[in-house]
Amino acid sequence: MTEGEDFYFNEHGLMVLTAKYLLKRGYCCKNACKNCPYGFNKDRKPVEKQKQV
Repeated sequence: MTEGEDFYFNEHGLMVLTAKYLLKRGYCCKNACKNCPYGFNKDRKPVEKQKQV
């Protein structure tokens, strides 16, 4: 992991993963990450794909 590309430290000293890293990881952990590229947050769940019949 590379600081500035995959993560950074916020004003409280906590490590925050970047959207680029989360996309590279390849899945949503459903923990409402600050930079979630999958659209997940505590109030709005990701849209589930409808099954084709």
